[in-house]
Amino acid sequence: MRTIHAMATDYFGTDGIRGRVGDAFVNPEFSIRLGWVLGRILVDAVKGHRGHVILSKDTRISGYMLETALQSGLISAGMDVLLTGPLPTPATAWLVRTLGAVAGVVVSASHNPHHDNGFKFFGGDGRKFSVALEQRLCTSLDNDSTSMQAVGSSRLGRPRRQADAGGRYVEYCKSVVQGMRLDGMRIALDCAHGATYKVAPATLSELGAELTLIGVEPDGININHRCGSTEPAELRRVVLERKLDLGIAFDGDGDRVLFVDSEGRMVDGDQLLYILAMEMLRRHGRCDGVVGTQMSNLGLERALKSERVPFVRAQVGDRYVRAAMDEHGWVLGGESSGHIMCHSHTTTGDGIVAALCVLQTLINTGSSLQELISGMQRLPQVVNNVRVMSGGGADICSAATVRKAVNSATKALGDAGRILLRPSGTEAVVRVMVEGEDSKLVRSLAQEVTTAVQGAAGEV
Repeated sequence: MRTIHAMATDYFGTDGIRGRVGDAFVNPEFSIRLGWVLGRILVDAVKGHRGHVILSKDTRISGYMLETALQSGLISAGMDVLLTGPLPTPATAWLVRTLGAVAGVVVSASHNPHHDNGFKFFGGDGRKFSVALEQRLCTSLDNDSTSMQAVGSSRLGRPRRQADAGGRYVEYCKSVVQGMRLDGMRIALDCAHGATYKVAPATLSELGAELTLIGVEPDGININHRCGSTEPAELRRVVLERKLDLGIAFDGDGDRVLFVDSEGRMVDGDQLLYILAMEMLRRHGRCDGVVGTQMSNLGLERALKSERVPFVRAQVGDRYVRAAMDEHGWVLGGESSGHIMCHSHTTTGDGIVAALCVLQTLINTGSSLQELISGMQRLPQVVNNVRVMSGGGADICSAATVRKAVNSATKALGDAGRILLRPSGTEAVVRVMVEGEDSKLVRSLAQEVTTAVQGAAGEV
């Protein structure tokens, strides 16, 4: 088998391994080797005892191919495999702990289009793999001398279906808000034709909600297409046309959530964090602190400061948010995209659990979404994505013409705003973020910096 060469950092982005199907890291050949290398590492970790890996996926058509290949590699290394079928990423993290697995792997590219796919990894504690474990995995993948060889027949792993995985997760989600009922609440629910398409409707309907469903007919190609948290226009239309109480949108693998209020106004991850922090203050008299990211709106930071709630920014990516939460001993953190971590309940971002916690706040306070976020003034913010060649983002951000544009825009904003350039860890784009108090100035400066980035991208 051909060994695929790459530097370790070329395999992992901010959230596992991801790329276009058929490229170097997202094909059957690589998947088999990945499963075998991971299996060998895990077999060593359990020291001869039989261990099992939870293997799940979202609804992409390529998931069947990659799941089968990865499963073969794991089994050939001596690891048992529990197959769940389509299941949200956070459900896999929960099942790893519940079923005593040594690891979990999700075949998913999250919010990306169907032509992308990849792998997310969880350790036995339900947390994303450590950097050290990722590095060990990458080193083994790159090692030419590590040729694949299956263990003897008596030591081969065994696959089996975990048929009740979805039902188990639904019951867990309901237990997070034990006693809560949603009777009489009319909700539009957009599952992005993704991994939540069964479990999210089951959870909310069993709690009594009256649901209008969007994005629950996956065909392998339509995941995240004109639906879900990345494209909520249809959700807004349905909420307004049917005069519903609110709308909820997940992304393709269910670790993100956004809301739409009864007037069709978006409520993003920063605003959801604010709602949950204020609910902690209301119920417990304190909120120790909140972790956001470099992309978090300045309005969230200011609103929390006015309530004397500490706020810190981490790098984008739930691993970094989680590390900052651990460092400070806080239980609430997340991203503007709707990746919310409520660590009183979960070990990773969980769209369904976060949605239930927000719904519980609505019921407990008797307030509307707009009333709950009224204490947060979201500053005008523009985020533009510039398509670049894979791996070229860092060079583009450091280009002289780009730095000049950024410095000029920073000076124009002064202390009333921020500019951030960031190569995405999940897509081949550079994100240009500009925010400030003057919306017209923000739009103008965002265009200037974006134009500079586009020019540099054409030169790379």
